[in-house]
Amino acid sequence: MKPYVDHILCILPFEVKALARLGGPAGTYVGHRLTRDPGVLSAARTQGQVRDLSEDRVKTLLVLPGSRRGEVRRLIDAFGKTVSVLHQRGHRLRLLLPTVPHVADLVRASVASWDEKPEIILEPERKWQAFGKADAALIASGTVSLELALSGVPMVSCYKLDPVARLVLPHLVSVWSALLPNLISDRALVPEFYDQYVLPENLARQLEALLADTGMRAWQKDGFAEIARRMATDRPSGDIAAEVLLRHIK
Repeated sequence: MKPYVDHILCILPFEVKALARLGGPAGTYVGHRLTRDPGVLSAARTQGQVRDLSEDRVKTLLVLPGSRRGEVRRLIDAFGKTVSVLHQRGHRLRLLLPTVPHVADLVRASVASWDEKPEIILEPERKWQAFGKADAALIASGTVSLELALSGVPMVSCYKLDPVARLVLPHLVSVWSALLPNLISDRALVPEFYDQYVLPENLARQLEALLADTGMRAWQKDGFAEIARRMATDRPSGDIAAEVLLRHIK
């Protein structure tokens, strides 16, 4: 016998409507752990302070090439070339690269040939400090996009599929965006570039618009504030989930 699902506890605000649209079981949005994460809240407070975006200032750029070896291998060369283009166009950058231990050696080897070496960060608390200091971020599409959005960090997202996924996924994917910030805000908030469109010359120009006081930067910042509002709950997630569970038990 197949298990019967009567109710789903949702951690993303759009999931409740998606369940109803698909004719699935009812859902209750209980909240997401990141909305109450001390690191995210600390980074968001720092991001909320007045920031000097004048042209002659050294800007802090986060480089986040992914947490899996395949992601790093497919993206890090393009990310390094993007940094080189920004330098050639006159930008002075401080590069911060938070990563995880199991890909740290690969990251170190991959950035060894970069014109400017990023500061590699492994400690979780220093990661959130880097998020607070960053003026913009160049990322591999993934959960980090939501971490950055809730921290208030403007970003450009990229991804390169492996050869097998490139053959199969385009025929299966029907969603209009792969990024949680875009799906939650229901607008094309963060630029996304995939496979052959991960072009350093383009990425550099996208980042330029986020490293200055521009409409594109303001558009993202306003959108991130809206995401925080949509994801907020008046009570802890555990309390909301327990209430739903007790109601069903009763």
